[in-house]
Amino acid sequence: MSTDTIHAYQTELLIQAQEVGALKFGQFTLKSGRISPYFFNAGLMSSGKILDTIANAYAATIVDALDADVVPAFDIIFGPAYKGISLAACTALVLSAKYGRSYGFAYDRKEAKDHGEGGKLVGVPVQGKKVLILDDVMTAGTAVRLAIESIQAAGGEVVGVVQLLDREERGKDGGSTVEEVEAIVGGKRRVLSVLKMRTLMVWLETNGQSDVLGRMKAYWDEYGWKA
Repeated sequence: MSTDTIHAYQTELLIQAQEVGALKFGQFTLKSGRISPYFFNAGLMSSGKILDTIANAYAATIVDALDADVVPAFDIIFGPAYKGISLAACTALVLSAKYGRSYGFAYDRKEAKDHGEGGKLVGVPVQGKKVLILDDVMTAGTAVRLAIESIQAAGGEVVGVVQLLDREERGKDGGSTVEEVEAIVGGKRRVLSVLKMRTLMVWLETNGQSDVLGRMKAYWDEYGWKA
């Protein structure tokens, strides 16, 4: 664990997430029935300060992935309704202001609009464009899968997904949601994350929180996706 590295933007994001109660350690019953030693709720990360931190973390992750040829060049950043909308908008702004990389921005509605401009998609038209989706946490990956379907139906091509936190867990069937989505969007490493469960463990180790770290390791040993 100590051989893994953690970036400054990841540390800042974890500190602020804990300050606003978005990241908690303890015992939490998940929808799956598993008892998790931590809980992450991106919906509580709703101040200007932490949105700035999140957007900078997403932007750094994306730029690193582009420079390393992990994901191909893309045209549009897409935010699935609802949490993904602000994440994508803020990240597009940072990529332009800080890195000089300007991308289109689009998002979807939960239901198609039957008046005005109509349709499910809002923002830059995705037809004929390569699209990168931003999301918070994929559990079953439902929101991302629906977004992919909407983008493809409108003539766009999804080339990757960046999530805020990858819990790195096996599903009930032993598989991985990340691998399932990767197969849809172009193959291995096309689903990236700003944070992983292992990032949290490195941060806990660095801060000497051995009790919590022990519970995290035990959970990882039982449910972690190690492929």
